[in-house]
Amino acid sequence: MTHPSGTMARTVQRSTLPADAAVLAIAVVWGASYPVTKSALAYAPVLVLIFYRFLATACIMGLAARRELASARWGDILRAAVLGAILAAIFISEIAGLALTSATNAALIISLCTLFTPFLDHGLSRRLPPPIVVCGAVIACAGVGLLVGGLTAWTLGDGLILLAAALRAVMVVSTKRLMSARSLSSVALTAVQAATVGAMALVALVVMQDLGALAVRADAGFWGRVAFLSLFCTVAAFYVQNAAVRRTSPTRVGFLMGTEPLFGFALAHALLSEPVTGGAVLGAAMIVAGTFAGLLADRKAG
Repeated sequence: MTHPSGTMARTVQRSTLPADAAVLAIAVVWGASYPVTKSALAYAPVLVLIFYRFLATACIMGLAARRELASARWGDILRAAVLGAILAAIFISEIAGLALTSATNAALIISLCTLFTPFLDHGLSRRLPPPIVVCGAVIACAGVGLLVGGLTAWTLGDGLILLAAALRAVMVVSTKRLMSARSLSSVALTAVQAATVGAMALVALVVMQDLGALAVRADAGFWGRVAFLSLFCTVAAFYVQNAAVRRTSPTRVGFLMGTEPLFGFALAHALLSEPVTGGAVLGAAMIVAGTFAGLLADRKAG
């Protein structure tokens, strides 16, 4: 006879499958964002690219959630804005780092959030992650080391990507803790976050340069890249992440997003002709093994 608690656990696990699949799809899209962003930076500096990307996102999501935002509680809006500030820090670090390193390195180093997320998630509850989660994270990080070429090969750009990885873990855990019991929908949350990022990028641009920097001289290809980054890598991606993190654990989301560097690695080679070595292939395999070992352990623990 099946124990009721066992049946309930399997039902909960099955219910996370759509969220897991959606997050994995976003990992593919975000993997593509590295070569796309790298090529867009040839036409516009970091803050300008961030501004246009998130301006488009804020307009789209704000229009979709206009009625909800008009009646939302100020406390919920403030919490969403705090998450937006974290998101701004992530993108400034990540895109500035991408301007100084290869798309391959950026896509791979960012996966270190698979190590930061479970330790932060469990650490805030004053407990250690399951041993297999720890082992999986260590294996994935070792794989990143192989892909990058070792600590001696790291640059300032790589360090900024590492900072973005740590901030991503903060973002995932903070979203769960700040918004899980709130009525603000994922659409409205994404709209507030995007507006916050766009506003912070604009302020930074005014302080560091001037508004004339917004006049980008570029062809349709640049604006096509901005549209891709806005619609797929931001509107769709953050809506899915905000929704998924409410239905599953931050650790699971962190590990699923840890597959992103594999797609970024492959697409950087396909789109930008960045080199592939034997060590890189071995590192990629280690990331796969470490990521899914952590996922399996978190699923059993849940």
